[in-house]
Amino acid sequence: MSTLNCNGNLIDISTPKVMGILNVTPDSFYDGGVFSSEEKILQHTEKMLAEGATFIDVGAYSSRPNAKHISEKEELKRIVPIIKLLVTQFANILISVDTFRSTVAKQCVKEGACMVNDISAGSIDSNMFNIIADLQVPYCIMHMQGTPQNMQQNPKYENVLTDIMYYFSEKINALHALKVNDIIIDLGFGFGKTTTHNYTLLKNLAYFKTLEKPILTGISRKSMLYKPLKISAQQALNATTVANTLALTQGSSILRVHDVKEAMEAIKITQLL
Repeated sequence: MSTLNCNGNLIDISTPKVMGILNVTPDSFYDGGVFSSEEKILQHTEKMLAEGATFIDVGAYSSRPNAKHISEKEELKRIVPIIKLLVTQFANILISVDTFRSTVAKQCVKEGACMVNDISAGSIDSNMFNIIADLQVPYCIMHMQGTPQNMQQNPKYENVLTDIMYYFSEKINALHALKVNDIIIDLGFGFGKTTTHNYTLLKNLAYFKTLEKPILTGISRKSMLYKPLKISAQQALNATTVANTLALTQGSSILRVHDVKEAMEAIKITQLL
């Protein structure tokens, strides 16, 4: 599948695209609390769009390891005004809403978002698949073992590749049965995985192309990059570019990143190959 239908616009992903991250959370691992005013949010969004981002992924629930759980009411209070603001300020913006709650997804799409990015692939909110079927928007399903609160305590797999392949196969079959076709998969780097699991997945990203769904890679500034190098997330831009380039050569269709310009450069260079 080489196109996604976003608000009636067919987005061609045969050439990889960039999804810029906009966290409106106080505690995300890299940029928590940075975009706390409307002015900062608009400036950052404008910068990402100018640098070439096709999608802006807005999240109001921090999913970093051991993150604090917030209520649905709090998530809606944080995210809905931002969706409204962005739609008002940027014509034709393609907003992805990063949530695992169907109520939040529905409300944000109603306000102008055109995609749902669900870290739990419908596992936390059993109504999510039905809502996606009703909304008929592209839906990104991520693999996560456990929840953000416990996922990194002791991740174990029989075989990380075949276990995750089976997981996606089941989810995709269930979504197809509900007539959901625009499905994107995200292997969930760092979500219930050890460093070894993460690098096994990165090395074998192309294995998941047999599912015939676009692959989104969200690896930007994650601990699998900065911990082995004994640096911080703030120092991990170069490592992120290396990892994104590897993901692109393995067939990734969307890069979800904090740094759009560098991701666009990685796409351009790999395209020249």
